Amino acid sequence: MNSESKKNIIELTKDEFSFWLKEMGIEAYRTHQIFKWIYSKQVDTFEEMTDIGLELRKLLLNHYTINRLNKQKVEISSDGSKKYLFGLTDGNYIESVLIPEKNHYTLCISSQVGCAQGCRFCLTAKGGFARNLTKAEIVSQVRDIQNDVAGEKLRLSNIVFMGMGEPLANYKNVIKAIDTISAKDTGLGFSKRKITISTAGLVPFLKDLGKDAGVNLAISLNAADNSTRDMLMPINRKYPVKELIEACRTYDLKPRNRITFEYILIKGVNDSPADANRLAKLLRPVKSKINLIPFNEYETSEFKRPEESVIHHFLNILLNENYTAVIRNSKGQDISAACGQLRARNC
Repeated sequence: MNSESKKNIIELTKDEFSFWLKEMGIEAYRTHQIFKWIYSKQVDTFEEMTDIGLELRKLLLNHYTINRLNKQKVEISSDGSKKYLFGLTDGNYIESVLIPEKNHYTLCISSQVGCAQGCRFCLTAKGGFARNLTKAEIVSQVRDIQNDVAGEKLRLSNIVFMGMGEPLANYKNVIKAIDTISAKDTGLGFSKRKITISTAGLVPFLKDLGKDAGVNLAISLNAADNSTRDMLMPINRKYPVKELIEACRTYDLKPRNRITFEYILIKGVNDSPADANRLAKLLRPVKSKINLIPFNEYETSEFKRPEESVIHHFLNILLNENYTAVIRNSKGQDISAACGQLRARNC
């Protein structure tokens, strides 16, 4: 079988690969052995799988490849963040961002090439939408970067679907990818408590997401009234604020968990005391915490970042209403790796 007709084994789920093994007359337990080599030991060839018989290794080689993404470029920010530019087999590009925290790394990964949501404040959206990422392309961002930082002082422990694209618009592949990213014996072994999906609010998918994924949920809200959110986020015209909050209220949330609401503060748009009070009232029915993100300005943007005094006054209103709320200043701004700034181009 020529290399072009071989399938990337990372595209397969555990069950899909086990089924193929059974069709080949091979015991399903081999799945654990083979996937452990791929995900835990990070091998690039079947020849390296030394506890697997030569005939099986030949069979795997004839049908599958173990692919990595094409790492085109890595930019390093003054704050230590790294932005990875990956080339895909069809000529498209995506970006992932590795963020150093106090005692671990957080990795921000993409789920689509570009984005179709058209949020007015987001630079990524201005590049348009090309296609969904495959399961393998999502998983490989984590696998490849985990391999890249192996042996460093900080350990990669947190994964956030906050890169290019709307994760829930690529629901099937994102769920499959999470299964592999979180699987202990047959995947990358990340705790689901350390994985977060951020969505602009595709309401129909929220009903199943809690039980299908079991990960943390973040909602990109950015306004507490329909007129402002309609202007900022076209998705609100289809799924307005009240409908979104009701879906969050009934979301299948694990005990002691909360939904994170991300609120980008934009000067003169959604940063007034009235906006803060409206937000406090809106979120009252939901177990929630709030991340306030001062807008990241970029050259062609029509919006501005509020003054520091305005940002802190907004925060204090929420704190006085007994919300858990923090200001999140995005990292990697000097390499266009901050929130809403990913816009992969070729190099």
